[in-house]
Amino acid sequence: MTSVNLQSIAVCPHIIRLKNEWRQHNVAVLRGLDKVTGRVSTFKVMLGNVAYFGTFKIRVDTCQDLPPTLPPESAAFLHIEDQLPDEETHDVFNGWMFASSVSLHAVEHSVYSVWLMSCRSDFIDD
Repeated sequence: MTSVNLQSIAVCPHIIRLKNEWRQHNVAVLRGLDKVTGRVSTFKVMLGNVAYFGTFKIRVDTCQDLPPTLPPESAAFLHIEDQLPDEETHDVFNGWMFASSVSLHAVEHSVYSVWLMSCRSDFIDD
């Protein structure tokens, strides 16, 4: 598992200013959209584990959020690969995704969209 630290990114000043406030969690809650069928799925991924959505293989390296006393924000470092049948795997996304700014770091794909909903410390279903 790759160790990633929010201190190394420069997204916007208010996030960097709060770098010492981020809380680490071990589960990322993601949402995926199949643009062909219109199906929306919500799924959870433990840090370091892999989840599959359509032809996507999704790994979460870290998932962090701000405490409730600060403006709401969750951030995750994701690695998403696309594996079509009988073809080589290719990278679709590798970087930070922010729950409050889906379009800031969006997954660009003709069939699927994936975005971060939140970070949690447990895998319990709602």
